Amino acid sequence: MTTPDLVHWINKLIENNNIKAFYNSKLWEQIRDEALKRDNNECQKCKTKGLFRAAQCVHHIKHVRKHPELALSLDNTISLCNSCHDEEHPEKLNNKSKPQLNEERW
Repeated sequence: MTTPDLVHWINKLIENNNIKAFYNSKLWEQIRDEALKRDNNECQKCKTKGLFRAAQCVHHIKHVRKHPELALSLDNTISLCNSCHDEEHPEKLNNKSKPQLNEERW
């Protein structure tokens, strides 16, 4: 897929609120696997702190919504553990951090 085609496809997915289709694509799966291999399946953010954690996520350094042309650039990826990936996306934490209401009513 050429870069203009990729950008057009990703922009259409964004317009249709379906960016998940990109992350389920074979194109992304290949880049994700390459990034994890490159980083030895280690969280690169934890590694800078002298910690070892297995990476479960591959994060786009420059976000796909703003830079669709870099969506498949290996240089624009970093392997992260779930905790570090959540720190990179605080906007997604709002949904996770809401306390559950478990109010008993008699």
